[in-house]
Amino acid sequence: MSTATAPRTAVAPLTTEDAELLLGAARAAAEAAGVAVSVTVLDAGGHLLAFRRDDRAVLISGETSTRKAYTALQLDAPTADLVGAVQPGAPFHTLPTALDRPLLFIAGGLPVHRDGRLVGAVGVGGGAPEQDHGFAVAALDALV
Repeated sequence: MSTATAPRTAVAPLTTEDAELLLGAARAAAEAAGVAVSVTVLDAGGHLLAFRRDDRAVLISGETSTRKAYTALQLDAPTADLVGAVQPGAPFHTLPTALDRPLLFIAGGLPVHRDGRLVGAVGVGGGAPEQDHGFAVAALDALV
């Protein structure tokens, strides 16, 4: 007796063109709001696909955007939701992990899905947490 399983549908990975679109949309939303930001885009494996730092943004904004993207990718959840779950109303919070360092939750990181599967993440840093989250949302909206 054989049991047949439905073939798994291939999902197109996040491409560099997708990453450029995410970068551009997030930066355009930030510029429209008069905010300088850095944006990081990772693929599903956590590999850097694209990064753009605005030199007018605070110096740590590049590191922050990268941490946001990694956090969203690792937990497959918007970092803004994680902040609310860990400490309601807080702009950031650290949570110990099995790793040698804690994960840093800051609003502005979002997972990127395609056909219901995780294909990457985007992180935005440089503005207020709520602003960064809005810029990341604008980036995802442009990708659809």
